[in-house]
Amino acid sequence: MDMSQPEPTGRLPVPEGKSGCPINLTVELLGDRWSLVVLRDVMFGGHRHFRELLTHSVEGIASNILAARLSKLVGAGLLTRHDDPSHRQKIEYRLTEAAIELVPLMTQLGAWGSRWLPTSPELSIRAQLLANGGPEMGERFMDELRAMHLEGRPQRADGVLAELTLAYERAASAR
Repeated sequence: MDMSQPEPTGRLPVPEGKSGCPINLTVELLGDRWSLVVLRDVMFGGHRHFRELLTHSVEGIASNILAARLSKLVGAGLLTRHDDPSHRQKIEYRLTEAAIELVPLMTQLGAWGSRWLPTSPELSIRAQLLANGGPEMGERFMDELRAMHLEGRPQRADGVLAELTLAYERAASAR
């Protein structure tokens, strides 16, 4: 996060942690296995509906776990729920500003994992591209996510997400 930006006006609506340490509080919020994976799939996979998140989960998340994590992330202020105009019973999940500002953390987690863990090329490529693209690419990606999730604009055909998706698809087809 750019430290020159003004501090957010509010805090996320989460219970107090065991200490006031920012690392501890963040781990308490995001430290379970599935919360970051769900945010990853919304952020990088463009999946916004329960069924998409369930069926496209590489890790095979169970429906009850997904429902619990979506509820937790909405309650924590990282996702918002919106009625989908295309279907009365369909809910769309969107990232909040707080979740969008996790992009640098997600980028660094992915880059670290790609360097130190036995990852697959297609699942590593997006993090590698973002890490190699530096802060400028990360900022462009966050601006793109803001337009899509906060303003409701469609995904840009020439944007960062499209570039990351294309690189993933190429790496997956090369396997």
